[in-house]
Amino acid sequence: MKIKDSIIILFITAAVSIIGNFVGYKVNILEALPGMLILVLLATIGIVLAKVIPVKIPQVAYIVTIASILTIPGVPGAETITQYTSKVNFLALATPILAYAGIYTGKNIEDLKKTGWRIVVLGLFVMTGTYVSSAIVAHLVLKFMGQI
Repeated sequence: MKIKDSIIILFITAAVSIIGNFVGYKVNILEALPGMLILVLLATIGIVLAKVIPVKIPQVAYIVTIASILTIPGVPGAETITQYTSKVNFLALATPILAYAGIYTGKNIEDLKKTGWRIVVLGLFVMTGTYVSSAIVAHLVLKFMGQI
């Protein structure tokens, strides 16, 4: 996929997300717009880096790394980025992304059928492993903080 196509998809996702943020969470569109634009910019930078850097690393790794570094307390601008992006609710972002994933899966249903029943077993193991791992990490953090 070309960078231009990725940016167009990002802006469509941002528009749907910002409307969902307004409808579902009552956050003023103008109030959430700067945070959404920051998220689009971070995603765009990650996409460009994944295309330019010859090492095969997923785009999401670049995006998460850049966003994590820019929001570390003490990094110039971190408080501003956090302040603006906190106006965008995560579930408002997840809805159009999951819809896009559903459309993509539906478009490739024949390829999905070819994977057979093994994909269901793999999915169950992945979901179970993610849930159990998250529960263990949460338990350890809460225990370390003295909450339990």
